[in-house]
Amino acid sequence: MTNGTAQDYIRVQEVMTPAPRVIEGLATARQAVELMREHHVSSLVIDRRHESDEYGMVTVHDIAGKVIGADRSLDRISVYEIMSKPLLTVDVDMDVKYAIRILTRFQLSRALVTEKGTMVGIVTLRDMAIRYPDRRASAGTEER
Repeated sequence: MTNGTAQDYIRVQEVMTPAPRVIEGLATARQAVELMREHHVSSLVIDRRHESDEYGMVTVHDIAGKVIGADRSLDRISVYEIMSKPLLTVDVDMDVKYAIRILTRFQLSRALVTEKGTMVGIVTLRDMAIRYPDRRASAGTEER
């Protein structure tokens, strides 16, 4: 049995990828693919156009399904046409257990990580699920 201390959980900040790659919404799908390849990432954040705007995201899955699989030109499709927006966000201090619950509830594979409303990273379901057993091992107990 754990005593509920801060050491009993893994914070999202501990497993997130800091400073995700950002691309402008007017960039082409080809430019997005090139940036993903260059930086070995499978998603890009679309920057906000102004302070009251929201971030967007484009993934390899979006490009594969909405552009390549639909036989559309990588050079004629802008990222904003295929991106997801608004994004689900999680706070840097959230317990990965709860972040996992949120992502699975909405059938998502990743979320933007924020701190006081500012983007600081990206976290994937894969990264959290792989690290979650570390929490259980360090706590010395099984979850119920």
